[in-house]
Amino acid sequence: MPAMSQSPSFFQAFTRGLKGRCPHCGEGRLYWRYLKVEPRCEQCGHDLARYPADDGPAYFTILIVGHLLVVPLLLFPIIWKAPALYVVPATLIPLAIATLALLPRVKGAFIGVLYHVGVKDSEAHLHTADCSK
Repeated sequence: MPAMSQSPSFFQAFTRGLKGRCPHCGEGRLYWRYLKVEPRCEQCGHDLARYPADDGPAYFTILIVGHLLVVPLLLFPIIWKAPALYVVPATLIPLAIATLALLPRVKGAFIGVLYHVGVKDSEAHLHTADCSK
């Protein structure tokens, strides 16, 4: 178990999560499946299940893919003409693959940010608006 003298910086926690590693120690795996977060880090024992990533990573992934990949595609004139049948699948399949490849990295970075900020699942009631009152 590595000894942690101080909490990692924002950039360290962010990049550790981006790499799919524990934001606390940087050694243990963050996932045990595609998007399933390990309950505890196998290296330092940090509780990884307490960070509520929810829908945030999906929104950021769509934002990144949309701005970096879809918008530049709209600049090509072939998109504006009546495209051949192969253009749509040839465009959408790589976009779907890019989205699926990017999602675990964005979720890891999101968890790294939540770790650095100190947000915990048990404090979720503090971060939601109760409009019923």
